[in-house]
Amino acid sequence: MIRLNTISKWFGDRLALDRVTLEIPAGEIFGLLGHNGAGKSTAIGILLGQVWPSSGEAHIKGCNVLHDRRGALQGVGAIFEAPVFYDYLSGQRNLEILSHYTGPTPRARILEVLEWVGLSSRAGAPVRTYSHGMRTRLALAQALLPNPELLILDEPGDGLDPEGIHELRNMVHRLHRELGLTILLSSHLLTEVEQVCSRIAVLKAGRIVFTGTMVEATRRQGWLRLRTDVFDEAAAFLLEKGLLVEQRDGDSIRLAKGVGAEAVVRALVEQGRAVYEIAPQEQTLEDFYLTLMGGGASESRTAGQGL
Repeated sequence: MIRLNTISKWFGDRLALDRVTLEIPAGEIFGLLGHNGAGKSTAIGILLGQVWPSSGEAHIKGCNVLHDRRGALQGVGAIFEAPVFYDYLSGQRNLEILSHYTGPTPRARILEVLEWVGLSSRAGAPVRTYSHGMRTRLALAQALLPNPELLILDEPGDGLDPEGIHELRNMVHRLHRELGLTILLSSHLLTEVEQVCSRIAVLKAGRIVFTGTMVEATRRQGWLRLRTDVFDEAAAFLLEKGLLVEQRDGDSIRLAKGVGAEAVVRALVEQGRAVYEIAPQEQTLEDFYLTLMGGGASESRTAGQGL
């Protein structure tokens, strides 16, 4: 659905994106993460044809954004930067006017998207009376007007209260489930990304430092949780056998290279110890993200190459 090929972007003497390559298959909810200034909005701006790259190519559904912006953006809806509406007009009238920028939209379609985002009862009210959450839903309605296959959301939860974030999360899930949309979500709300996205990419100083599934991001590579009788004695035995390289916290072990969980279980059982549990140890997306940001990663890494 989306392909960025060695995209770089300079703003004067500042490098905002450094040879970014990324592929997003159709049908996914894909999260794009990174600190402010990491390059997330620049990458999205390039995808939407609003920012011109210094080098590289961007494609949507196989269509080159730089050479055929109109063709590439057919069937694409987006919330990019702060949405702007006419406060003195109703939500429905705003959508009628804004739809003419890309092509007249039937009234039935406008009413349909207002229903989708839960604004039918307030469609005739002036936008100045809308809460921040309602404005976000109106922006989402605008993005849905062209009946998109791809929905790009740049920090859609910014400024929302917990209830608004919960509503947005449910709406994203529903759009993906019922309409089959591919969704690219850029956000700094890591808990929400963890609950919504199936795959993520992390940008740091304009470079991709991780791409992979959510499972790969939250699983500590090589670390297992081990519950057995007298953990310290069992860990010492496994270290002596060369099956471990480290143990900590009274329940965590890191396996030696090439060693699987089955080898650990077999060694403990042969020693006569009971094994109650052995399972991959997980971390939160926040833990993983902060490790990446503080780890000084300078080379692009993929899930298959370790974290």
